Amino acid sequence: MTDLVTDRRATLERAEGSWHPLGLAARFDQLAGRFPQRPFVITAQESYSYERMRARSLELARGLHELGVRAGDAVALVIDNRPEFIAVKLAIAWVGATAVPINFSYRTEELVAVLKQSRAGVLISIDASIGVDRLAVLDELAPGWETDPDTSQVPTLREILLVDAASRPMARDLTWLAERGRGVPESVVRRVGESVDPADACDIVFTSGTSGHALGAVLSHDMVLRSAYGSAYHRGFADGWRIGFSLPMYHVFGYVEGLLASMFAGGAVVPHAVFNPRSMLTSIEQHGVNEVLLVPTMSVAIVEETTRHSYDLGSLESVFSAAAPAPVRLWERLHEQLHPRVVFTGYGQTEVSAATTLTQPADPLELVATTIGRTKLGGCAAADQPDGVLAHYRTVDPFTGAVLPEGDEGELSVRGPIVTRGYFDDPERSAELIDANGWLRTGDLGRVRADGYLELTGRSKELFKVGGELVAPQQVEQVLTAHPGVGQAFVAGVPNDRLGEVGWAWIVPVDGAVVSSSDIIRYCRAHVAGFKVPRGVTFLSPDELPMTSTGKVQKYRLLEGWTG
Repeated sequence: MTDLVTDRRATLERAEGSWHPLGLAARFDQLAGRFPQRPFVITAQESYSYERMRARSLELARGLHELGVRAGDAVALVIDNRPEFIAVKLAIAWVGATAVPINFSYRTEELVAVLKQSRAGVLISIDASIGVDRLAVLDELAPGWETDPDTSQVPTLREILLVDAASRPMARDLTWLAERGRGVPESVVRRVGESVDPADACDIVFTSGTSGHALGAVLSHDMVLRSAYGSAYHRGFADGWRIGFSLPMYHVFGYVEGLLASMFAGGAVVPHAVFNPRSMLTSIEQHGVNEVLLVPTMSVAIVEETTRHSYDLGSLESVFSAAAPAPVRLWERLHEQLHPRVVFTGYGQTEVSAATTLTQPADPLELVATTIGRTKLGGCAAADQPDGVLAHYRTVDPFTGAVLPEGDEGELSVRGPIVTRGYFDDPERSAELIDANGWLRTGDLGRVRADGYLELTGRSKELFKVGGELVAPQQVEQVLTAHPGVGQAFVAGVPNDRLGEVGWAWIVPVDGAVVSSSDIIRYCRAHVAGFKVPRGVTFLSPDELPMTSTGKVQKYRLLEGWTG
């Protein structure tokens, strides 16, 4: 396997030559010129070639230009894993604007917060997603949005479009946008796309911070493309590599490790709107998928499905499962049931343009289960970096920020050409988490071993992950305390066999109020995305709250008393 990966890396390097920073649209145009008729996006309904996607993205770019979208403007997307996400994303890059991809499970309040913070002028949305009526969200966000929107909640917002207006005929959609741009010469948007400074913002990707409000990590064109090329190089993509995933493309895992990485091998993505193990395995069989991107909970479901039904998985060479710890037995079962050549795990976050560490193709399963790999090789994209890698890690004291001796456990800190330089319009948090030399404090605890492999030992402060999605307890607590029957609310992550962790709420009711667990959960579900909703509630009286001498609630003691 090592020789095969070495050969594939050499092939990628020959094709790329030396690294020349480009904007996203210019890079895609270059690759579409090399692979015009190859499939780029494959779904159960249709297939887009590189050329077809280029043509569609240019149509939409001309429409955006006619709408007045210019370089540096923010365009928000609330689109699930369909080809239109990719076409719109590239169109935004063609006009030099900045994409703001948003979680499509967000409710009105969450969406308003992100739109206001990013100062988005245009919003392009689907009409529905699982568990959320997105048309109802738009009606609350900007009443009359189809023709004469009331944008008082988001004053910068001047246009709202649907991907497809079939369910709301009065609304404008992507067909309307393409028609709107007919009078704009293609050469106009081509010139803009080709002249984009690779150091400019390509994406503002929002992630929950410990303060409870969303943080918009600014990712440049060069950052996401370097990271994507490095992933293709490190994982050893073959020519025409096909990647299947249901991870949302608003998240850097699906976007960078899937969509962008596949381009460098002239490959294709096979995206799924929702995760279903049977659909995922069937698509591997039908479309010759070479690699799947998973989180451990998905990996468990995939393995279990293969014990019930038979699938031809001969094309599958690689499984990349990350975002949460997994026992060695899971990795063994993946090998036994799916028979890939290699199983990867890794580590990263929004602020570092997806994965910064990956295991090596020849690593034994014990190493895959106990570490998060070594810093990602970058090939020619890291030719100007020490050791040919795209990031470097060290540990710091989580309280003082002082750099710790090599090998010591502490808060992981990272620096490199794929690490964000700051959070959008948030200089205070940028200065707090990123020092003058570009070292980002990740919020995760771990150590860098003598052999270069990283181990995670925990997460700092109170963040927890539900199936790979990060949750900031303070945000959920703020929602809960807005309930008229809730006096105090405390949220923390508790263990869960399927999702790794889920939220749990400890509630002190208002004096005399009668509230139930179902009331609390129903209320929360109406105000935040489903993954943030606590799975259970414990009711306490004020004197049952464990306090420090300064009056702060000790959440670790709440967790010690948790019985589920």
